Amino acid sequence: MNDDLAAEADLAEIGARIERTNELLNRMLAEVAKTPSTHAIFVDAGYLYAAAGRLATGTEDRRAFDLDAEGLIDALIDKARTIFADSRLLRVYWYDGARRRIHTAEQQSIAELPDVKVRLGNLNANNQQKGVDSLIRTDLESLARHRAISDAALIGGDEDLVSAVEAAQGYGARVHLWGIEAPGGRNQAEPLLWEVDSQRTFDLDFFKPYVTRRTATAYDPTAPRPTRDDVRFVGAQVAATWLSARGREALVDLLPGHPYLPGSVDQELLVEAERLLQYSLRGQADLRRALRDGFWDHLRAQY
Repeated sequence: MNDDLAAEADLAEIGARIERTNELLNRMLAEVAKTPSTHAIFVDAGYLYAAAGRLATGTEDRRAFDLDAEGLIDALIDKARTIFADSRLLRVYWYDGARRRIHTAEQQSIAELPDVKVRLGNLNANNQQKGVDSLIRTDLESLARHRAISDAALIGGDEDLVSAVEAAQGYGARVHLWGIEAPGGRNQAEPLLWEVDSQRTFDLDFFKPYVTRRTATAYDPTAPRPTRDDVRFVGAQVAATWLSARGREALVDLLPGHPYLPGSVDQELLVEAERLLQYSLRGQADLRRALRDGFWDHLRAQY
């Protein structure tokens, strides 16, 4: 008899514990239901500038067009608000490259925008970004692991981003790839397209208000032609500014190519020299050679 009573008491206690556990679970589920989903936008600025510039102005050269980053970021936030209707924005992550990871004036203005975090990789002598993909992966994985986001809108196209997508998905986040229309082709790697949870492409009408081509500088056609020595001196001036901004590491990358300059550096040299001279050097091969000679003279003297 006593054993039966003891067994009934044990069963009653077990039942009470189960009820308390169920009650706690229900409370937890109710709290989770009240907690809004969170999303973030991850922008590979190198991809965005190149693809949007090509689409809206026909060139990927950043110096040839202006990008209204503030207006575009607001438009992306509004688009995300529509797509993730029951979610709140954590922030926009803006990934770009800079010499020695020092913000340019444009990058600084973007960093000062509300709800925007600028992350900087490096730029080599050929103006190629280094380390940006790893920064994206680190942030995506960390935010997903800590349940800080449920959805990630990724604007990029590099195949190296596949590992970032896989890392975030491994922690339960959904990754949505946003792309930019590519005239006559594709500007996002197929493995990246295969890996994400959804895809969306923005067309010319979306970017047109935010990307405008710069007008070419008009020089006085009656201005006297500078001498080769004048142009050579300006080449050295530009080299001094270039080296000050980029440092000796960039110089080491550049020297093995002597006497040739990477296309991006050569174009930068030309544009800056024309600004200083207030004279167009286009189509004047002898002056262009003098300009490059002056540029190299200064750099080699510093090595």
